Amino acid sequence: MSRVTAFLERLRNIGWRIPAGAAALAAIVAAPWWGPLVLSQLGYFHVRQVEIYGAVYAQPSRIIGRMHVDTTMSIWMNLTPVERRVARDPQVRSVVIERKLPGTLVVRLVENAPVALVETSGPPGKGASGSAIRVVDAVGHALPIDPSRTNIDLPVVESPDPSVLALLADVKAHEPRLFAQISSVRHSARPGGDELDVALPSVMVRALVGVSADRLADVIPVEADLARRHARVAELDLRFRDQVIARLQ
Repeated sequence: MSRVTAFLERLRNIGWRIPAGAAALAAIVAAPWWGPLVLSQLGYFHVRQVEIYGAVYAQPSRIIGRMHVDTTMSIWMNLTPVERRVARDPQVRSVVIERKLPGTLVVRLVENAPVALVETSGPPGKGASGSAIRVVDAVGHALPIDPSRTNIDLPVVESPDPSVLALLADVKAHEPRLFAQISSVRHSARPGGDELDVALPSVMVRALVGVSADRLADVIPVEADLARRHARVAELDLRFRDQVIARLQ
């Protein structure tokens, strides 16, 4: 006995009345290959609506444009090519498209999360001296987000440096409250080139390249304690193992 037949039989056993048409539809849907082919010929199952979930910065119009579907198509079409077209969007990390009867396609996205703003030459978002501000993800790919038109608050970096972007992605994933406070991350101008300056609202944090989100978060209780004591702090230094050194003004 097929799963569909067994399911319908259980419904009948508990007193449900199953219309013949509904039973036939269930049987066609469960058919291994010819069922969707039959249903795709019925106008009742043509695409009438697209629902998109998980799009935070990706514009729904962009996603629908990538899909290349219209109301002449059936939801029983092969959705794999549609998913591939959407997945080629630089803002999309992964996508699954599902059917919702009778005429809706449900798109579930996981976005490539933006982690920083970086100055480059050229549009879209113009900065000082004709430079441009671009939004990048954790691996430095420019995302099609115009910061001049989108309300987006991200740390500023000098370049899409892998170590800096990896740090920001780590902080965003594990310490989101701290991430929201970071205004910029820059390689230190001090000799050696292995240090970072992380700017927080009230203090500059000095750390080694490769610092983890957990280690960077060590400044939070120290900063709070110094604020309670009304101490004027010039810098918090994380370069020394298991210590946070506060240099006062």
